Amino acid sequence: MEPRPAALGLVVSDMAASLAFYRALGLDVPDEPEGHVEIPFGGLRLMLDSEATIASFDPGFTPPAGDGRIGLAFECSSPAEVDAAHARLTGAGYRSHLDPFDAFWGQRYATVLDPDGISVDLFAAL
Repeated sequence: MEPRPAALGLVVSDMAASLAFYRALGLDVPDEPEGHVEIPFGGLRLMLDSEATIASFDPGFTPPAGDGRIGLAFECSSPAEVDAAHARLTGAGYRSHLDPFDAFWGQRYATVLDPDGISVDLFAAL
């Protein structure tokens, strides 16, 4: 049997802030922050681990920076939903990287940044 995709893992600097962001995005996020949290993610799991959790078993751990090495993408049901999700997140104080626009490849597209600077794309077919 071959390995199969099961989860995406993110190391977060502030678990409570990250959980609030992904909750604001509409994911089913647990109520209480812990050192390791698993969130249903489109048939996979989005696993958030605090820096302290990773350091507890990896003595050479150095906290990563949100430098564009990973990005998450969320498909919206319509261009209006892209705009609404972007407005809801930026209205809650999260940073926009790309305001909503009609992309040349045929999508309404926007990017917000989670609390660690990870790109979260919002898109829908035009």
